[in-house]
Amino acid sequence: MSRMAADPLSHIRDAPADRPFVVAQLGQSLDGRIATPTGASRYINGTCALDHLHRLRAHVDAVVVGVGTVIADDPALTVRRVEGPNPARVFIDPNGRLPADAKCVASDCADRYVIRAKSGPANRSMEEIVVSAVDGIIPPGAIAEALFQRGLRKILVEGGARTISSFVAAGCLDRLHVLVAPLIIGSGMPGMMLPPIDGLEEAIRPVVEVHVFPDGDVLFDCDMRTSREQQS
Repeated sequence: MSRMAADPLSHIRDAPADRPFVVAQLGQSLDGRIATPTGASRYINGTCALDHLHRLRAHVDAVVVGVGTVIADDPALTVRRVEGPNPARVFIDPNGRLPADAKCVASDCADRYVIRAKSGPANRSMEEIVVSAVDGIIPPGAIAEALFQRGLRKILVEGGARTISSFVAAGCLDRLHVLVAPLIIGSGMPGMMLPPIDGLEEAIRPVVEVHVFPDGDVLFDCDMRTSREQQS
């Protein structure tokens, strides 16, 4: 089921206070690609989608990215295109690969946290959070709870595809914002990579609110919590 959305940020503003509220943002082409085979991805979406991403950042307490995104894209993770505070930055780095000279790591305009499977070299510029890995993966639910315990209640998972996919597969998202640009790439990195299913009855079917941006991009605001409740 879908409906036209009046305000795609209202669910974040009205998030419950007694638990983590996790939203992920994914920008992709019509055929579900987030990059070409060579890794080119700037920019698949238009300026309206970029504005939306910065509004999301301004409305959350923390933005989460995997270390692969830091290495590949060196994102700033700041609020620039709209008014609002910079969220804390959280880096998922199970094996200690986080580059100290990356923009989002070196800049001190917001608090920084690194999620590791085991304690690593001390870094005075950020707080280390150790969360035990399960089968080589740090559980997304444990990450959200650890951040919540530090006062970071509203959480934006911004990338990359593997990190977002892990939160979807673990059932740890409240909302998923999928921004679809009107272009076809044809091949390249897919937006999500989830475990295979046998039948369509196992597919995730969220209630969706649709928002069409003036430049042609379309936002699908997916209620992932309602989807889980309907399947249980």
